[in-house]
Amino acid sequence: MKIGIIGSGVVGQTLGAALKSKGHDIRLGVRSVSQADLDKPRDRAETLRQWQAKTHVDIVTFAQAAAFGEVVINATGGGVSLQALQIAGAEAIGEKILIDVSNPGDFSTGTLTSLPHLTNTTSVGEEIQKAFPKAKVVKTLNTAYIGVGVNATLVGDGEGDMFIAGNDAQAKASVEALLKRDFNWKNVVDLGDIVGARSMEQFLILWFRLFGLRGTPLFGVKLVG
Repeated sequence: MKIGIIGSGVVGQTLGAALKSKGHDIRLGVRSVSQADLDKPRDRAETLRQWQAKTHVDIVTFAQAAAFGEVVINATGGGVSLQALQIAGAEAIGEKILIDVSNPGDFSTGTLTSLPHLTNTTSVGEEIQKAFPKAKVVKTLNTAYIGVGVNATLVGDGEGDMFIAGNDAQAKASVEALLKRDFNWKNVVDLGDIVGARSMEQFLILWFRLFGLRGTPLFGVKLVG
């Protein structure tokens, strides 16, 4: 499958490498493909030049990645997601499945600062769907550390639950199949329409607290009963 990823931080890099290893044709989208940007240090991630040398994935602009993909993934931070996708362009995104893995958190101070205007009465996922009404937005992979997200067997042999939300049933079914086939998730919990993204994004606050207390991001969620 051709997949265009918008965002080149640790989330985009992890997703790109994992999907490439599963045989997908990947383009990683960045704001600028200048030599300086390829060598720029990135928080918790490799430089793009280093990452490209390892993965052999083409690094292109946001618009080129969106136009290339049969499926588009938003791997940017929730505070800049709309801006990044607008740069990619509604025409390039079109009616494609748009997987949103973003979280509305600001870590610029070294700790989590929530963005309440995106979490109390709406969500990044909902705002993306409003801004791109033709796209089939599916929210997922934001409730786990991205290393676990792309390999569920890192925690409990893949017995944890991954959540999903979106308005289009067929799009959700396609994304669920990808989660199970490529990322080893045995259990995918459908939270209904895109409003379900609201509760998924609010989970970030609990996840971050657990991360701090446990000292590791290698944990997941399991529904029982």
